[in-house]
Amino acid sequence: MINLLKEVGRGKRGARDLSSDEALLAANAILELKATPAQIGAFFIAERIKMESVEEIEAFVTVCRKHAYRAPIQEGLDCAGPYDGRKKSFFATFPTSFLLASAGLPITLHGTASLPPKWGITLQDLLKETGIEAERLSRDQIVQAASNTGVLYVPAEDWCPPLKALRSIRVELGMRTVLNTAEKLIDYAHSPYLIFGVYHNTVFERIAKLANNLQYKKALIVQGMEGSEDLFIERPTRTYYVENGESHLHVIDPDSYGLETPVPEIEWTPAEQLRVSESVLQGRGHIAFVNQVLLNAAVRLKLAEKVDSVEEGLYICKDLLDNGAPWELYRKWQNAMRSEPALPYRL
Repeated sequence: MINLLKEVGRGKRGARDLSSDEALLAANAILELKATPAQIGAFFIAERIKMESVEEIEAFVTVCRKHAYRAPIQEGLDCAGPYDGRKKSFFATFPTSFLLASAGLPITLHGTASLPPKWGITLQDLLKETGIEAERLSRDQIVQAASNTGVLYVPAEDWCPPLKALRSIRVELGMRTVLNTAEKLIDYAHSPYLIFGVYHNTVFERIAKLANNLQYKKALIVQGMEGSEDLFIERPTRTYYVENGESHLHVIDPDSYGLETPVPEIEWTPAEQLRVSESVLQGRGHIAFVNQVLLNAAVRLKLAEKVDSVEEGLYICKDLLDNGAPWELYRKWQNAMRSEPALPYRL
């Protein structure tokens, strides 16, 4: 590990990217805790200064996948948002997932308790607000809930133990590391489609190459709200569309579909995120958040080849919200994730 550290830690001008084999050595040493905490912290900081290469990120994804519980639970769309959560924006992906599942597209969500640098509200916070302690549920119960509804939520630190083992180091560092990208690409359900949120458009090409290397059938990289995979509704969103080894910039403008809407100022808490999400699913939400969920759902249906156009997706999604199917599915999933597993019968 010391020799690898010397290569990435020579400073802005002297540092070099690791080869694929070297990156795998480093990823194994870190994720299997063969390196010391000091070496791990130093590597993370050196990589952040140098900027991680595609091969280095891919090595960490590969080793995370090796240590994670992964099964072809459902072939659908993986929604990869930042694990450090939200502070100033609506968690549109949460209600969008139940709208998509009711349209026949299986969805995988994943996350952890909040992390640096943002320390925002996470999916796990929303689940706790609704009475679900996902990290305390068995894999079988989570998988069964997904099988019955089409929505899989993975508590990532339980399904990929190295993430939990490295949490304390990440908290002490207090900044982004290579894991902030790698953890979003573990792909617990072997999904053929990916929607991935980024903070800066400068990483579009690197993440596009990574998505191709990881052999997703199609991917959409979104410079969304707070680095999330959620499209804006009050203005256009820059995205990168990836398919068959090629990628291109694609700007999605809500005004093109008659959906552009000013977003109200809200002090977001887990309770408020849940309240707004449930009101949208019940068909009585604020028009800005309803439109945002409709747009995100329609774009994702097209990405996953469920519809031929965004317009067709919007038509389907509006009809589903009107007839209450997403709300019923959400309630079914909620009950399945809340229920206590049956105890074995004993004489």
